[in-house]
Amino acid sequence: MHIKDLDLNLLRLFDAVYRTGNVSRAAELLDLTQPAASQGLSRLRALLHDPLFTRTARGMQPTPKAQRLADPVREALATIEQALGETAGFEPARSSRTFRIHLSDIGESRFLPELMVALRQRAPNLRVETRPVPREEITGALDSGRIDIAIGFLPTARETRQLRLLQDRYVVLLRAGHPFARKRRTGAALKAGLRELEFVAVRTHAATLGILQQVQLEDRLRLVTEHFLALPTIVRATDLAAVVPRNIAQGFGEGYTIVEPAFPERDFAVSLHWSRRFEADPGNRWLRDVVEELFRE
Repeated sequence: MHIKDLDLNLLRLFDAVYRTGNVSRAAELLDLTQPAASQGLSRLRALLHDPLFTRTARGMQPTPKAQRLADPVREALATIEQALGETAGFEPARSSRTFRIHLSDIGESRFLPELMVALRQRAPNLRVETRPVPREEITGALDSGRIDIAIGFLPTARETRQLRLLQDRYVVLLRAGHPFARKRRTGAALKAGLRELEFVAVRTHAATLGILQQVQLEDRLRLVTEHFLALPTIVRATDLAAVVPRNIAQGFGEGYTIVEPAFPERDFAVSLHWSRRFEADPGNRWLRDVVEELFRE
């Protein structure tokens, strides 16, 4: 197949079917009739010499070739849309653009609920995808357009444009009524007393594991989990303690106690990051403004 044979609308159709797993839903998103969408998909299959999707009980499942094409096609469409947006402007109430955001699982729980409420009110047709990227790849992912913005404590993303959103610190989370909290120690006594505790930590959160190493509490680690969202339930049901950001701990509500030892490097800033390359893009700028309005202290 030669690129001259390919209609851009066929790529949009491919992306919509891949995202929804349903031809009818894809047609609806693109304002097409069902027969037009089916005809377009048949044409694309013939051009690429591959079925692309097979119908199953779980919807239209992509073939290996479709899986290989999905990210490049999506990124190409995003690049074209951004280029057009630079001259056409950005109308949030009418846009159906997809924004991709780097967030950790902690970040998702902290920022997505409030952000999605605002986006649903101001831009109901927008789509948001979280796309966690290894920290050392964030700058490149922003510059390439693979992600639009990144939010978090990202000290390795030095060559980005950034805006500090909030200041935070690591604390120890305990269940309410935990015997350790009744002693009300402070300063050096509180820090020394941490050896009385046993801890749970998340494998993917290097900063919290690093704190336990720095204060020589690795041998007090009794559970390592894969997912941050398991921590609140585990802490509330046991005497295990967890090192977490205070901003997150305060959002867990009742049933918990927070103590604040003087950990080394316990304070950190959560920032919004974006690429200089897309700084003038109207949609990117609009999204940054929303994030700043909602979360900047």
